[in-house]
Amino acid sequence: MKSLREWSVECRRQIIGVFTDIDDTLTTDGAITPDALQALHDLNAAGLHVIAITGRPVGWSEAFALEWPVDCIVAENGSVALFKGDFLYKNSLSPAKNLRGVLSKSYQSDAITREHNYTHLQQVLTRIEREVHGAQRSTDSLGRETDIAIDHSEFTHLSPSKISQVVEIMQSEGLQATVSSIHINGWIGSHNKLQGAHWVVRELYDRDLAQEMDRWVYVGDSTNDQLMFEAFDNSIGVANLARFFNELKALPRYITQGERGAGFAEVAALLKA
Repeated sequence: MKSLREWSVECRRQIIGVFTDIDDTLTTDGAITPDALQALHDLNAAGLHVIAITGRPVGWSEAFALEWPVDCIVAENGSVALFKGDFLYKNSLSPAKNLRGVLSKSYQSDAITREHNYTHLQQVLTRIEREVHGAQRSTDSLGRETDIAIDHSEFTHLSPSKISQVVEIMQSEGLQATVSSIHINGWIGSHNKLQGAHWVVRELYDRDLAQEMDRWVYVGDSTNDQLMFEAFDNSIGVANLARFFNELKALPRYITQGERGAGFAEVAALLKA
């Protein structure tokens, strides 16, 4: 892992877009920091694509998808994308002018599949709360459509052994499971942050991310960002990633000096320089 200051000018000049995690990358205690918000505006003004990709629920993400200067927010670990109607109109993906300022959703699964999966996910959630002492569903659970989340660090603390127990139950029930800086997420399907990134680039721009991986950046902070750290040549961890170093099997290429939003602002400053 290198200091972000070692990121070469040649690499930075080729960048056309930024993927970023949200919690503890853009935000602190659930709110975006002013420097990170300004960084998003600066990247947008520089003509770069910006896509936030998160384990947070689609309902929680809606306000940010409307307010932030991002092309899209991919929520629930890659299963659903939120984008503004004016983005669709500007990019000729929809002729409907009345979509401006209105959010649209795109899912990776059909409605029947989502309904069937939702029923099973709720059963698993109930089982976890019954069998793992102290386990509680995340406070944003009402906004979730395609996954479940157990809080381990946002408002409730779970020990590493209990986190492992939750993950084991999810996996035994046929779910994918991942641990973010605040939640343990479980879902049904083959999607994840990386697959979601490829999907949304096709969905929004009709392009193949695999052919331009060296032209995108990923910024993250946690163990559930490892697929992205490994896949992107220009992968960056904000400094608070350090608390997970012992758990990481894949490290980012670069690390910032600042934590959370301050670290993200360092990335944006270099890209607009």
